Amino acid sequence: MNCPVRSLAESLIRLRSVTPDDAGCQTLIADRLRAIGFDCEPMRFGEVDNLWAVRRGARPGPTLVFAGHTDVVPAGPRQWWHSDPFEPTEREGVLYGRGAADMKSSIAGFVVAIEEFVAARPDHCGAIAVLLTSDEEGPALDGTVKVINALRARGESLDYCIVGEPTSVRIIGDMIKNGRRGSLTGKLVVQGIQGHVAYPHLARNPVHELAPALAALVAERWDEGNDYFPPTTWQVSNIHAGTGVGNVIPGEVTVDFNFRFSTASTVEGLKARVHTLLDAHRLHYKLDWTVGGLPFLTPKGALSQALSDAIQLEAGVQTELSTTGGTSDGRFISSLCREVIEFGPPNASIHKTNENVELAWLQPMKNIYRRTIASLLA
Repeated sequence: MNCPVRSLAESLIRLRSVTPDDAGCQTLIADRLRAIGFDCEPMRFGEVDNLWAVRRGARPGPTLVFAGHTDVVPAGPRQWWHSDPFEPTEREGVLYGRGAADMKSSIAGFVVAIEEFVAARPDHCGAIAVLLTSDEEGPALDGTVKVINALRARGESLDYCIVGEPTSVRIIGDMIKNGRRGSLTGKLVVQGIQGHVAYPHLARNPVHELAPALAALVAERWDEGNDYFPPTTWQVSNIHAGTGVGNVIPGEVTVDFNFRFSTASTVEGLKARVHTLLDAHRLHYKLDWTVGGLPFLTPKGALSQALSDAIQLEAGVQTELSTTGGTSDGRFISSLCREVIEFGPPNASIHKTNENVELAWLQPMKNIYRRTIASLLA
């Protein structure tokens, strides 16, 4: 059976768009959108390609944005894949290829859904927009955040946004994301005095001094979460000290750690509590912070209801709202858009070798996107 979603997904997978290289994906999509009346505006910042495309309806109404990323993570060694990661391959009803789940099938799904909706309702109200970047899997400095800043500067107003991230777990539509936790990373360097292990009275071991403070940080309860988020977590990702030999007390110890935090906490509040705890242990230290992203949350509203209803009708599933997982570009879009929801195919294979999507999910996913457009803009 001819499936336009599969056809477009395969065309996108063949383009080796390893971040930040778009490799022509956005040109392919822009050509299709222009053919149905979209104004397409490429936005290149640094080495990153972005696309802002919009179709204004015949009557006033809300603006619905579909957002996604055309870049993919590197495929890794070819021998770990059963087939060429950039040659889409079907095996037993499953489509394999880098980006199959994250997130070229989602992009194909919402592009085809938009085409079908516009063909049926060329006089729709409001506006349909598409925002694409080739920088989501990378540093995310010249991608969606720059586009959103540009739109804000020109006075654009966004009402609803569906981000095509792979959110489902077992079957299509069983989970959608209505928010994400924030990410706050710290690099802590505790300073001591290097010396010989046989003369500890002539040195000061920073590892020993850090240990009680580290235990206190591990034991700390940062918040209780809320109705949408689990409690904030703090995790050490790396500890390094020493010169590589066994008879030298190290002069310093470096600890990398990360908060995944909910809307129940703030960046400044978490920073202050860490500094207070470290100061209480009288450590000699320096601490550098990096904010990877702020948390965002879309309470239940028109967009989540429209998506939930469409999922129930097309997939027969009662969807679950969730804020689990890592960060996404939704954190940037939410600063300009009042309702942001993520929805896409199952995510079990994303970033893995032999990344894949079940072909049976493509048509229902497209239909869910289309029903949602019709619910909000018809």
